[in-house]
Amino acid sequence: MWNDFEEYILNEVGDNNIKIAEVAVGRFDKIANELAMNENITLIKTDILPKDKSVIRDDIANPNLDLYKGVDVIYSIRPPNELQPHLVNLALKINAQLIIKPLTNEDLNTGKIKMKLKNYKRASFYTLR
Repeated sequence: MWNDFEEYILNEVGDNNIKIAEVAVGRFDKIANELAMNENITLIKTDILPKDKSVIRDDIANPNLDLYKGVDVIYSIRPPNELQPHLVNLALKINAQLIIKPLTNEDLNTGKIKMKLKNYKRASFYTLR
């Protein structure tokens, strides 16, 4: 499933030079590390409690917008329900595509903004352009 999720993101960005942010990365940064190996991708990882120096401290409820300048795609894997509206707000503010991979069978908490359910091979997630 994780390989399919990564493949979807790579297909979305193609060969373009692009900046991607994983928000609320937590302790699982396998996808971010794989994506960062691509020459055309600049990747940042943020979390309110960084697990190491590779993760930038940021509170998505009150984001430092300077961190996200030029970000084309934001994604978050299993973000807590209460953070999901903040992810939508950030994506709308910076005009970025948003991909949320929730826990299995979890309803999204995105308010009036409806995200599209996407099934890509064995991965299911929601997108907002």
